[in-house]
Amino acid sequence: AAWLVEGVSADPSELTGLAGWVVDVIAALGPVGVGGLVALETVFPPVPSEVVLPVAGFLAGQGEMGLGTTIVSATAGSVLGAVVLYWLGARLGRRRLRRAADRMPLVDRGDLDRAESWFGRHGHTAVLTGRVIPVVRSLVSLPAGLERMPVPLFVALTALGSAVYNGVLVGAGYLLGERWTDVGRWSDVVNLVVV
Repeated sequence: AAWLVEGVSADPSELTGLAGWVVDVIAALGPVGVGGLVALETVFPPVPSEVVLPVAGFLAGQGEMGLGTTIVSATAGSVLGAVVLYWLGARLGRRRLRRAADRMPLVDRGDLDRAESWFGRHGHTAVLTGRVIPVVRSLVSLPAGLERMPVPLFVALTALGSAVYNGVLVGAGYLLGERWTDVGRWSDVVNLVVV
């Protein structure tokens, strides 16, 4: 994730490319934009939470939106995206899901196998703890759907794990202010330690 913020300006209004688009969405839609981007990131991992959440925290620190509202919106987006993936897992089944993974850009069958293995080893707690593990964070919803984990439990564990993850990254952007790009530089180290 560090490569996403290397050499970029600390001023979000000066960002270009994907990071600039993230800032534009958040600036236009506020907390709704944060939730929408996080939902999109959950379903389509190339949208980086390591940029979305710290930028949202920075903007909250600038008074553009409330810190609590930002974290709640990000968590609602995480849950929404996770429910979409849960539904896909339940609806498609293992064989069709593997074929779909083979055709998805930036996702391979190995990613799905790792998420499924994580879920198999850790059961329901995989949904909670998987929210802070790279790649597993999004894909753990698929085996939960395949195994038909009870939806209320899935939503509760997803919300709790996502609130912690989102709170840390939004809070870091909030506290670091103009140094919000440091979050991306350190997220690779944190991800490695967690894994």
